[in-house]
Amino acid sequence: MSELIEFLKPDFSFSDERGCLFQLVHDGWKQVNVSQTKAGVKRGGHYHQQTVEAFFVVSGEVRLTLSKGGKTEQVTVKTGDFFRFPPYVAHSFDFAADTTLVALYDKPVEQPDGGKDIFKAEE
Repeated sequence: MSELIEFLKPDFSFSDERGCLFQLVHDGWKQVNVSQTKAGVKRGGHYHQQTVEAFFVVSGEVRLTLSKGGKTEQVTVKTGDFFRFPPYVAHSFDFAADTTLVALYDKPVEQPDGGKDIFKAEE
């Protein structure tokens, strides 16, 4: 089990001949974003000191590089994967395919004082 990433399960899912539904969560998240990124793009390269961040891969594939306290892991996530990072885990995304992600935050990244809980990762 990794201390840098935790894989999650949706609260509820359903499928039949019409299609499917995934209820990712029903409580506990304050900010939700949807991002679409083209293959070959790199994003991230930061960490949050206070914010827990979770992602659901709607479609695509991403190679993650995660690090904290001198420990580094690489993980590949694909369509249907649902995962989260605790605070202080630096995360970089290398998009292997055109990808759509849902990002959930337990508290807004934007702070009341106008600052942001985003800190550049050391390289």
